[in-house]
Amino acid sequence: MAKASEIEKNNGFEMGNPYYCKECKRNHTKGKIYKDHLNFASFENNTEEDNLDENNELNNDDYDDEEELINAFNEIEDRENKIEIEDQLVDDLELKDVDLDDEDELNREKSLKECINAVKELPGVGEATLNKLIKAGFSSLESIAFTPPKIIQSESGLGEKTTEKLIKSSMEILNIGFKSAEDVWEHRKNIARITTGSQELDDSLGGGVETGSVIEFFGEFRTGKTQIMHQLCVNVQLPRENGGLEGKALYIDTEGTFRPERIIQMSEGLDLDHKKVLKNIIFGRAYNSDHQVLLIKEAANLIKEKGVKLIVVDSLIGHFRSEYIGRGTLATRQQTINSHLHDLLRLCDIYPDLAIVVTNQVQSKPDVFYGNPLQAAGGNIVAHGSTIRIYLRKGKGEQRIAKIVDAPHLPEGDAVFSITENGISD
Repeated sequence: MAKASEIEKNNGFEMGNPYYCKECKRNHTKGKIYKDHLNFASFENNTEEDNLDENNELNNDDYDDEEELINAFNEIEDRENKIEIEDQLVDDLELKDVDLDDEDELNREKSLKECINAVKELPGVGEATLNKLIKAGFSSLESIAFTPPKIIQSESGLGEKTTEKLIKSSMEILNIGFKSAEDVWEHRKNIARITTGSQELDDSLGGGVETGSVIEFFGEFRTGKTQIMHQLCVNVQLPRENGGLEGKALYIDTEGTFRPERIIQMSEGLDLDHKKVLKNIIFGRAYNSDHQVLLIKEAANLIKEKGVKLIVVDSLIGHFRSEYIGRGTLATRQQTINSHLHDLLRLCDIYPDLAIVVTNQVQSKPDVFYGNPLQAAGGNIVAHGSTIRIYLRKGKGEQRIAKIVDAPHLPEGDAVFSITENGISD
């Protein structure tokens, strides 16, 4: 039986160098000589042809194993390089998409991340607490500081002490407290406004629909409430120098009166691309009062993420009037509406550059024998919750009359505007 040690001694074999074996009649490589000759010696009783065939098979197996190993490492390396290239391409494409679709998208994303990081740095906020807050819509210090503790607890599931600590820390960081009237005046001077399309109506509103307020339009059917809502959704997308805010609109429809066709007509009247205008309107259909309340709570997450500058609720009280019937449900209805309105007002506090406009129905007051028996539905709860109230009534033909009923800084007055095919105008 041939021994590997004898072959190595007689032929001057050096480990690692190719070696031609006269017995096997082939080369041995990379130190495989011992394994090859052990297999060769174990089958020495076979014929020489069988031995050669066996050794050739072993040689092929060794070669295949080595080749597979090399290929495996090459595949791993290629896969890692491919993943790095794909990740870089994804990042590049995301940046390109942001630049092409919306120039402000990247800034909004950075702002949102900054808000979330600020919440994360609050004392006692870990990953679990942060996820609960974000999921419940409290992704900024303002949203935590301005929201009552009970609401944060019920919506996020946090404990009472944790919630109080978060609110206190947020208020300290934001320096929420007393300020001078001069500071308030400086803020009021910089308030942005959305044009209604009618210069006379804008003048009566002090320059247009202002941000940071809940503005209510109420009146009978066919007085132009929904038409004004559609027009504001278009005008909010205009440049600031043209009476817009360069932002998107969130439209919550409770009566099924939203019509994209009307948006297209108004867009063409302003020489705007109606496809882009429609894309920048986020639509939500509220099917009952609970769904309506839920949509407003979910809107808190969309305002910062999508760049929403206008929220429309058309109409505010329709579902409540149909679902809460009888005097026995009046207290519950009014309390629910009150909470709903305060959710809207809280959004104005959290996002000062946001305008909220709602429409309201009217009801007849039976004890009025002289004068106008119509009054806004919802009673004093809605009256106190709205910052500015505007009463709409019909005029001659296409004309409509808007009267400022209540505003903390505006006198009562009438404005005449028209509803045309191209939208709201003088």
